[in-house]
Amino acid sequence: MKVVMLCGGLGTRLREETEFRPKPMVEIGGRPILWHIMKMYAHHGFRDFVLCLGYRGNMIKEYFLNYEAMNNDFTICLGQRSQIQYNGVHTEQDFRVTLADTGLDSMTGGRIRRVQKYLDGATFLVTYGDGLADLDIGRLVDFHKSHGRLATVTTVRPVSRFGSVALDEEGSVKHFSEKPRSDGWISAGFFVFEPGVFDYLSGDDCILEREPLENLAADGQLKAFRHHGFFYAMDTYREYQYLSELWSTGRAPWRVWS
Repeated sequence: MKVVMLCGGLGTRLREETEFRPKPMVEIGGRPILWHIMKMYAHHGFRDFVLCLGYRGNMIKEYFLNYEAMNNDFTICLGQRSQIQYNGVHTEQDFRVTLADTGLDSMTGGRIRRVQKYLDGATFLVTYGDGLADLDIGRLVDFHKSHGRLATVTTVRPVSRFGSVALDEEGSVKHFSEKPRSDGWISAGFFVFEPGVFDYLSGDDCILEREPLENLAADGQLKAFRHHGFFYAMDTYREYQYLSELWSTGRAPWRVWS
């Protein structure tokens, strides 16, 4: 089953890091967040990736073109018979990565539509290039197969940025909760789609999170998989700092691989 990753956005709210590189190439612990997401999927047996490129997509292409040299010791013979011998073995030996230019200005639904030709008419996974979770992707796929609908979205309870204060009628504090979880659910951006979803995607300006998902829901073709564990999206510099701190202190919940 292939994993489609949306890697083409501008990342304007993380301008401190994305002015000169695409957001998926922003590094957490010396590795692009894109690498962390791929390692999550690979841990659960999903190692065939289709990357939807846009803003500064050439930097992502260069990263993978140079991956062997940058992640191995190697011996190089110079001259007319130049040759490179890699002396190490990195842990991404069986990754297969398709890098597809999906346009600078395409929206999320349009980007997915543009890579349809690489998906072999089969069930596929979709995620963004900036979200990390300790999600059991195998359970997500099993849930999707069990209900027979066209689409599954992973949902989480968001954590408030502010503390919650419960007061009595006289203004006394009865209870205080630091950053409590909401009672509602939001999309965490980990999807499973059947090929029939392409009937809901129109042109390059199609935004997946609007009409396509709304129409799938209206047609009874969208189910939610509830994830109760860790989820965090790197949308701002503050969130980038938080994820970097988790990694550097050995407290990264998304590091499910050994």
